[in-house]
Amino acid sequence: MPLNKSEPVLIIGAGTFGLSTAHKLATLGHTNVAVLEKDDRVPSRFSGGFDLNKIIRSEYIDPFYTDVALQAIRQWQTSPLYQPHFRQVGFLNVITGEAPPVVQNALFKYNKSVAENPAFDGYLVPCQDAAAIRKVASQFTGELPGWKGYLNRLAGYAQASNAMQAVYKECVKLGVVFHVGLAGEVEELLYEATDGNDKMCIGARTKDGVVHTARTTIVAAGGFVANVLPAIGPQISAVCWGVSHIQLTPSESEALRGFPVTTVRDIGFFFEPDPATHKIKICYMGGGYTNVTAQKGGLSVPYASLAESEYIPEKDVKQTRRLLRQVLPHIAERPLIDQHLCWVADTGNSDFIIDFVPGTTNNSLAVLSGDSGHGFKMMPIVGDWAADLLSNGEQKLPRWRWREPKVADKDGRPTHIAWRATATIDLSSTPRAKL
Repeated sequence: MPLNKSEPVLIIGAGTFGLSTAHKLATLGHTNVAVLEKDDRVPSRFSGGFDLNKIIRSEYIDPFYTDVALQAIRQWQTSPLYQPHFRQVGFLNVITGEAPPVVQNALFKYNKSVAENPAFDGYLVPCQDAAAIRKVASQFTGELPGWKGYLNRLAGYAQASNAMQAVYKECVKLGVVFHVGLAGEVEELLYEATDGNDKMCIGARTKDGVVHTARTTIVAAGGFVANVLPAIGPQISAVCWGVSHIQLTPSESEALRGFPVTTVRDIGFFFEPDPATHKIKICYMGGGYTNVTAQKGGLSVPYASLAESEYIPEKDVKQTRRLLRQVLPHIAERPLIDQHLCWVADTGNSDFIIDFVPGTTNNSLAVLSGDSGHGFKMMPIVGDWAADLLSNGEQKLPRWRWREPKVADKDGRPTHIAWRATATIDLSSTPRAKL
């Protein structure tokens, strides 16, 4: 039975998926939507989406996701809510001359995914050497050793935290209620017994002892999803990447403005300077890092506090310097500021999990998870997926259903995710950078 629009809906998490869902339900006329958030402010700083900027592109080896990402890009281009925070500067996708075969093959497949899609006709520019790259990114003064790839002009980036803030403000205008801090941190989900072995979720209790009842509870807690919903643990692993920034002066920032978002597949990615803060964001894009703890039964979970994630591993610093020396050598040795680990909810095959939770009746408990490091670009349409789930009463896409974990390699992580150049390793075996 479709959810009555006056019945209470409880959303756990005020990050990318939670905010998008709250906004969509409110715009559809749901009048009793509440959001619980463990941070003391919204948007949540625990969210992987809370960042200076995020890549908005549609390169996927799986054409299903290419088409889905195109739907999202159209919203970034045209929606009054999202368009102000989108810069269509293009996406430069390249490798260096030292890229291993697996990375070379990934670049080929990504290029093929857009080259064979009519939506990109006229948007793709081959960049087969350093000279060609400088034609589309004249700001790059480094040697660009062996760099080659292509530019996709139907892409760019979003000013991520600004976009999230805009969605939050619209949610408030539409009557969505937010509870934050101890009043928004979930202590436990609450259930009532039903016939048989199943149970019905009736809401959640927060750390301040308050019970929030709901007809439908939606868990959208990002990398912390297993803390709220332990049953999803075998399907989800919290994985993080190290993010850092370089501070420029206003004149330096202006001189570098306008180059495309650039991913060097065997090293990392970076963005043009942010116009407000004059910071350049950089991220080493290896296989990511886990935080496996005995306390959580061997699951990988994020650090509990924001402060614990305010660093990057030593390896990330080395790779960041390597990247900058090749492309922007005049700032390569600048201090790396605003360092932090960006946590995501990772699935074995990068598919999302958007479904009702088995063992709960009356469609009382749903989960939106598995962003796997590529969920933010979908923010304009994630709410549509959640609304469809509630309306249909089931997940009709098999790939987004609750599922058993996929076969992983000997380290417990999948080996077939093309954009990850190296294996995932645990933070416990990774030295921190020395400040």
